[in-house]
Amino acid sequence: MATVHSVCISARKGEKKHPVDAVTLCVDFGIENDAHAGSGRQVSLLALEGVERMREKLATIVPGDFAENLTVAGLNELGLLPGSRVRVGEAVLLEVTQIGKECHGHGCAIMRAVGTCVMPKEGIFARVLTGGIVRPGDAVAVA
Repeated sequence: MATVHSVCISARKGEKKHPVDAVTLCVDFGIENDAHAGSGRQVSLLALEGVERMREKLATIVPGDFAENLTVAGLNELGLLPGSRVRVGEAVLLEVTQIGKECHGHGCAIMRAVGTCVMPKEGIFARVLTGGIVRPGDAVAVA
């Protein structure tokens, strides 16, 4: 079973996100108090395993460094594709809109430091179909 490892937000786009105890997801908007709310990429998810793989190249990497909102253990095991629906916790329902994205400019700071980044191929973006609160420890499953 996939599980939320951390939830993160940031005030501005293009910067690392910082962990918080919980986030509130709003229908067709995204995460309250997050820079990406209201954009085409309302919520971003990244597998914890990808973060750990990158940490082998740069030991200081932590969840949120890739500007992901939800770092999820076991996310890759769900086999998500655009159009997939994902239940997070008891209430939240997301729909995958995009997998991967281009890094900013000439690559993000991590790409420049180690020569690779997981977000271009492994980042998952979704829109909020049903809102609610998400916390670390919440279950994540295909709906």
